[in-house]
Amino acid sequence: MWITPAYAQAAGGAGGFGDPSFLVMMVLMLAVMYFLLIRPQQKKAKDHRALIAAIKRGDQVVTSGGIIGTVARVRSDTEVDLEIAEGVRVRIVRGTITEVLAKTGHLSKAAANEDDEEEDADASSKKN
Repeated sequence: MWITPAYAQAAGGAGGFGDPSFLVMMVLMLAVMYFLLIRPQQKKAKDHRALIAAIKRGDQVVTSGGIIGTVARVRSDTEVDLEIAEGVRVRIVRGTITEVLAKTGHLSKAAANEDDEEEDADASSKKN
């Protein structure tokens, strides 16, 4: 045996969970992860929820599939009708809207009445 037992025992033990420098390093690492990863994601999600809640009729929006259209009707808290071409409306989930391109103020009352008449005509044609 070429190595004596005294040399093998001379090595110091590695620091463990009780080592104060290890605990400080772990706390700093968690703080950095929070400020660089978790907090920005939470802020982005909060902004997206606010954007979706503020969608109104007449807003021009982009869906996650890349479809650009104008909100024709707000059906509920989770669904809207999107007009993607003249006379072509699709029903989408609000969560798929990624961006609002243009917000509109008030639609003219004539345009609003015209849309309501179209909806009534659609509903009566479906009954027949």
